[in-house]
Amino acid sequence: MVDPGTRREDVAVGMLVEIVKKQHQSTGELTEGFIKRILTKAKYHPHGIKVMLKSGEVGRVKVIIED
Repeated sequence: MVDPGTRREDVAVGMLVEIVKKQHQSTGELTEGFIKRILTKAKYHPHGIKVMLKSGEVGRVKVIIED
């Protein structure tokens, strides 16, 4: 089973997701928002696809809340 948010094909602009920002990787604190841009070019990333939220925050997708 692949973790949600690790495959680029499962992530799309406009989705509501929870990301972990780089400065919160040690604590695991999540930030919720809508995807504005997908920054990871690869089809897969083991730590989650890197995205920019509409708020401008950048992080890796940990939870997909809605499609």
